[in-house]
Amino acid sequence: MKKYQAADSQESPRFSGIKTFMRMEYVKTTENIDFAVVGIPFDSAASYRVGTRFGPSAIRDISSLTKPYNPVLGVDIFEYCSGVDYGDVKTVPGYIEDSYEEIENGLLPLFQAGVVPISMGGDHSVTLPELRACAKANGPVALIHFDSHYDTWEEYFGKPYNHGTPFRHAANEKIIDTSKSIQVGLRGGLYTKEDTKMSPDLGFQVLTAVDCHKMGNEEIIRQIKNRVGDSKAFLTFDVDFLDPAYAPGTGTPEIGGFTTADALEIIRGLKDLNIVGYDVVEVAPQYDHGQITALAAANLMVEFMSHVAYHKKETI
Repeated sequence: MKKYQAADSQESPRFSGIKTFMRMEYVKTTENIDFAVVGIPFDSAASYRVGTRFGPSAIRDISSLTKPYNPVLGVDIFEYCSGVDYGDVKTVPGYIEDSYEEIENGLLPLFQAGVVPISMGGDHSVTLPELRACAKANGPVALIHFDSHYDTWEEYFGKPYNHGTPFRHAANEKIIDTSKSIQVGLRGGLYTKEDTKMSPDLGFQVLTAVDCHKMGNEEIIRQIKNRVGDSKAFLTFDVDFLDPAYAPGTGTPEIGGFTTADALEIIRGLKDLNIVGYDVVEVAPQYDHGQITALAAANLMVEFMSHVAYHKKETI
C-alpha cells in the first residue's frame, strides 16, 4: 500500500524542490491517506488589510523548517500516518458565494473519505464552507475557535458574508453544535456593549483573553475538553489569537494576545479530542517580519498532524 510522507531533509536540502507543505508529495487523492494539507487562498471577505490569499504559499515556503518527530507527544507523524499536500481548492476572487461553493465541494471528498483536512487560509470567512462540508459528512460538530475576534456579527456593510460573520451563519445553519462549542482568546474593543452578547446568545462558551491570562493554560485546556467532551470537533485557529509581537503578519491584529509557546501548549493539551478537521487562517505575509507569522502557522499545522498520528498510535 502506498504511503505518502515528507521528504527527508537529511538526504536533500530543505531549500530544494517544489514548495509543498513540509515537502510532502503533491497528490490530489483521498486513498491511503490519514490527513491532507489544503490551501484556501481567498481574502475577498477581509474588512481591513487584505493579502491572506498569499497565506498558503507563505506557510508552505517556511514549512520546510519543520520536522516530523514531535518529542512532546512522543510521535513520529509519518511512522503512523500517510499524508499529502492536496494543493489549493478553487476560489473565485471577489465573489464570496461562488468561492464558498468551490471550497465546500473541494473539501467534501476528504471529509467523506474520513481523511482529516488541515487547511490554511485565506481570511476567516473560509471556515464557513469548510464547516458546511464537514457537517455533510459528520453532522453538526463542536467548534473549537481560537481568535481575538468573535466572528459572530450579523453583517458587515449590509452584507451577510464577511470574515467577521462565519460563526453566526454556522450556528444558524446548525452545522455546528454551539452547546459543545467554545471561543478562546477574544479581546480588544467592540462597537457596543451588546457585542459581548453575540456569541453567548448563540450558545457558545466564551473565554476572553483577560480570563485566559488569569486562569492559565492548564485551566484553558480543561475547560475546552469539558465543553467538547467526546463530540466530533472542528478546530479553527485565527493567527491573530497570537499577540502581534509573535504574529504581526495578519489583517486585523489585536494587542494583549498569546505567545507561540502558549498556543503550542494549549493545542498539545487537546490531543485526546475527536477532531475531524483543522484550519489556520489570516496569515498575511506582506505584513510579516522574518516569516515569523508563517512559521507559527506552519508549526501549528504540524501539531495538528501530530494529533492525527497520536490517535493512530493509541489505536495500534
